[in-house]
This record gives sequence, structure tokens and C-alpha cells, in this order.
Amino acid sequence: MASGASHSSRPPISAKTTMDPILRNALRYTISAKEYKTLHQFLITRSPATLRGRAPAPSRYTSLVQTRDDFNGAAIRASLRIFIITQTCLKLWELIKTRLLAKGVPQRQVGSLVKAKPSVLKSPNLRLSLSLSLILLLHRLLFRFFSRLRSNLLTKGAAPFRRRNPRISKSLTSQLSPAIGASLAGFALGVYPGDQLRITIAIYVATRSLEFAYNALDEDGWFKNKPWWWGSWILMPLASGQLLHAFVFDRDCFPKSYGDFILDHTPNYVQRRPASYPPSLPWPSTNTIVDSLAEMSSLNWPPFISPILFPKAPQTLPSSLIALAPITSPAHPSHTSLSCATLHPSTASCTKTFLHYVLTAFPAIAKFLAAFYALFALPKYRKFLASPLGELNALAKKVLRTSAFLTGAIGTSWGSICLFQYLLPRAFLPSSRWFLGGFMGGLWAFVDRKGGRGQVLMSVRLSVNSLWKVGVKRGLWRGFKGGDVLVFVFGFGVANCVYEVNKGAIREEGVRKGVGWLRGEELFGKNEGEEGEGWRER
Repeated sequence: MASGASHSSRPPISAKTTMDPILRNALRYTISAKEYKTLHQFLITRSPATLRGRAPAPSRYTSLVQTRDDFNGAAIRASLRIFIITQTCLKLWELIKTRLLAKGVPQRQVGSLVKAKPSVLKSPNLRLSLSLSLILLLHRLLFRFFSRLRSNLLTKGAAPFRRRNPRISKSLTSQLSPAIGASLAGFALGVYPGDQLRITIAIYVATRSLEFAYNALDEDGWFKNKPWWWGSWILMPLASGQLLHAFVFDRDCFPKSYGDFILDHTPNYVQRRPASYPPSLPWPSTNTIVDSLAEMSSLNWPPFISPILFPKAPQTLPSSLIALAPITSPAHPSHTSLSCATLHPSTASCTKTFLHYVLTAFPAIAKFLAAFYALFALPKYRKFLASPLGELNALAKKVLRTSAFLTGAIGTSWGSICLFQYLLPRAFLPSSRWFLGGFMGGLWAFVDRKGGRGQVLMSVRLSVNSLWKVGVKRGLWRGFKGGDVLVFVFGFGVANCVYEVNKGAIREEGVRKGVGWLRGEELFGKNEGEEGEGWRER
């Protein structure tokens, strides 16, 4: 009897009791039962017999890893995969830089492409991958925690707690409490070192979240009486003015790639070394020319003294602008302003120079944009096959509008300097003219107001970053350690709240699905059941 009783009290032998718990959890956090079934079907069944014999069947694997609640396991699996994918992509990019981009580059410039390899723990790539994976993991866990907490506080059994702590209860039972609580995961961005990439990420998330908030307010009728011309394009003049001013006076606070694009498409205004010019003689670089224009501003835009008309003049250029002599010495004698003689020395007419720039720059920019937009349209080839004429027409309109916007903006920004020489006294707003010129150039965004929202917001982000750096450089404000992380958390919280209140305000389907994936919404229905739907309805 005793032996029979002891025998009957033993737990039943199953796959879980015969496998090491550590190994079982490792399998559970690596691959789900559904994924293993797919892997077994397409890969393991076609592998050698020795491997097939060792691999467990899908049904046995399911019994090994299956649990009542797999939310935490799924969150860890997703986090590990984000870590592996980002680390792999960063390693590939590092390999491309060292093997491909460094080819043909002088040895002294290779250091700018390939930096000294830091230790493993201090590796920026490792810390970026770790930061992104932690953000995902903590966001899912915190969102579920605050969702369950809200659900429990709304039950009848929690009524005494709600009466004793009305303010805390009101905060925790708010519809937005899970979204705000989950946004605290954004502090994991601090794992990554505080360099330009972290600042860029923070500014991007903050500006996109404000865009989503504006969309939500617009759909709620807050701007129902807005004029017909209202749109995101009105931000472009301010952003363009600030960027041009920073480009001239604070180039170290200006994005280099953006500046290179401007200089590459302004050969009519920023003079290049002529092919016939003797290589032994000096010629000012593009940066020297721009710095000289900034110096002209501080000198209240001095007049031009032509060496052709006054060959015996002791000094035709200020001492701080002697580097411009190769450009201004042969300049047209009818120039009256030194800035005009620097920007278009061979042409006396400012209007003719502007028109010539538009006619020459527009085709080049249009070709570049056509190739750029066509490359990004490749994933949507099915739409093109379904309606080729319609897609080509839409692509052509997009290219023409954006080309007109960029050509007009760049040309007007430079041409306005000549315009101000005729309209304004030399000592009136000498340095602020650059901001006014950029502002006038930014008005061209009106041409592309229907489809240029992305370009405008990109310029706004660059302007915000540049403005902050200029303010810190000039002592207008001071930053503090981790401020960019706080900006990221703020943007993360706003985006989460907008998604909770009005998902449609996030108009890009991919971004909307991404926010839902960050929450792990595809797992709530499986693990929460009817209870999970209940707290959402309340």
C-alpha cells in the first residue's frame, strides 16, 4: 500500500521534466514553437539524416517550450533579434567603409573613414545595438505592466484604494497611463554614447511625434478655419534662413553633407578654379570664399574698386580679403559692390546671373532627383506595372516640383545678397541679410507644398540641430548631460499618446505598425484574452 501510494504520488514524466531547465528556457527565448515548425519544415527535413535524427519533432518542441503566457519570451526574442540584426548591419557598414570606400583614398584621409577600434565594452556599435534592443524589451514589459495595473485598479475590488488615493488612481487609470509609462523605456538610449547620432535620433523622434500630434489636432477640428495656403511649408523659410546664416558664420555648427550639396549646385555663384588657370598660382577654396563673404558682412559690405579702372590704386581689397584677389582682379569693371564682383565676376548683371543659374542648375538637380526617386520607387514596382502611365506621370510631377523648389531656394538665397546691395544701405542689417536671403529662398517651398513635407521637415530637423549648436557656441544657452535622452523620451511619449488616442494620426502605415509592434500588440490578444480587451474598452 505504501509503495503503491508513493508510486502514485510521483509527478508524470514529460518532456519538460526530462530536459534541463536552463536549456529549455534558452530554447524558449531563442525561437518560438511556430517558428521552429516552419524551420523544421523547410530546412531540417532537407538536412542530412544525422541532423534530422537529433532535432526534436515540432510537437515535442512545442511541449518543451509551451507556457501559459509567452509574452515575456516573445519580448526577449524580439529584443535579441533586434540586437543581432543591428549589430550585423553595423559590422557590414564598417566592412564597406574599410574595404570599399577606403579604396583609392589617400592614406592621410583613410583615418577619417576608419577610426581606431575601441574595446568591446566601449564599442559604439555594440552599445547602439544594446540600446535599441533594451528600448524594445523595456517598452513591451512596461506597457504590459501599466496596462495590467490599470485593468486591476478599475475592478470593483480596487475601489477602496481609489477612494484613499484619488490623485494616484486617476493618473494610473488614465487611458494614457500605459503609453506614458512605456515611454520611460526611452531612457535606455543613454546606453549609447552621446554623439551626433544620438542627437539626430532624439530630434527625429521629437519632430515626428509633434507631426503626429498636429495631425491628431487637425483631425479633431482644431485648425478647421485655417487658410488655404496653410501647411508645413511655412516652416521652411525660418529653417532655410537659419541654415544659411549658420552656413556662412558658424560652419562648424552646420551639417557638412548639406553644405556640400549647396556648394556642388552653385558653380555660378561660388567660383571654381578655371581649367586654364596656372596651377602654380593660388586660388581661394569654396570655404575661403564663403568666409570672405562673412567678412564682408562685418565690414558693412565694402564697395568694389576695380584694378582694371584703377591700376595705380595702392589697395583695391581690404587686408582681410586679399585671398579673393584671383577672383576680383579680372572682374567686370562695372561692378559697384565687392560681393557681386566675388559671386559673379565675369557678368555685370545680377539678374542675368540668377537666370543663368536657374537654367543650368534645374536640369542637373532634376536628373539627380529622377534617379533618387526612381531608386526608392523600386519596391513599389507592382503599382507601376498596374498603371505605368499614371505612376510615370506622378513621378515626373514630383521631380519637377522638387527640382523647382530646390533650384529656386538655392538661387534666391545667393541672389538675394546682390538684391540687398541695391535695396538696402550698406550698414543696414549687414549680417542679418543672410537670414533674410535664406528666408526668401525658403518661400519656394510653396511650389512643392503638397508633396514636399518630407524635405521641409528634414530641413527643420537640421535647423534645430544647427540652432542648438550655435546657441551653445555663442553662450546663449547651455546644454546638460543627457538632455538629448530627455528629448527622445518626450517624443517617444507624445507618439505613444497619439497612437493611443488616434492611430490614424500616424498616417504612414509602416510607422503605425511599428508603434504597435513596439508595444507587442500582436501578443496581447493571445495572452490577455477577454480581460485584455476589457481594460481597453474602459
